[in-house]
Amino acid sequence: MLEFIIPGLILFFFAVGAWIVAILLLFTDLSIDGQLLVFAGTAILTLVLFRSWLKKLIWTRKESHEVIEDEFLGKTGEAETSISPGNNGKVYFKGTSWDACSDDTINKGDYVTIIGNESILLIVKSQKTEL
Repeated sequence: MLEFIIPGLILFFFAVGAWIVAILLLFTDLSIDGQLLVFAGTAILTLVLFRSWLKKLIWTRKESHEVIEDEFLGKTGEAETSISPGNNGKVYFKGTSWDACSDDTINKGDYVTIIGNESILLIVKSQKTEL
């Protein structure tokens, strides 16, 4: 829970240090000073060695904006509700309903072309204006 409050993937390495101390205590009897020394040393060592690699691994997998654009741009959907400038609506695309906005006035049942997205909000234009 604290990792969500204090972002940066630091508390994870404190947990690694604690686990290493716990495993060592299964096999040996360490004083409290020894436990603290092993905990601090392993937490700092793993933080220095693995933080940037793990951070890159986690954050690059979460980056799906480019995938959405490649998969959606230029594709056709159908308006489930009316959409007008300033009033968002719904578009049916790829078997599901998506929130959508447009600078065009689009009636329910009209076909639309997806021209972009803002997070999970699709930006569409009417195919009637393309004709």
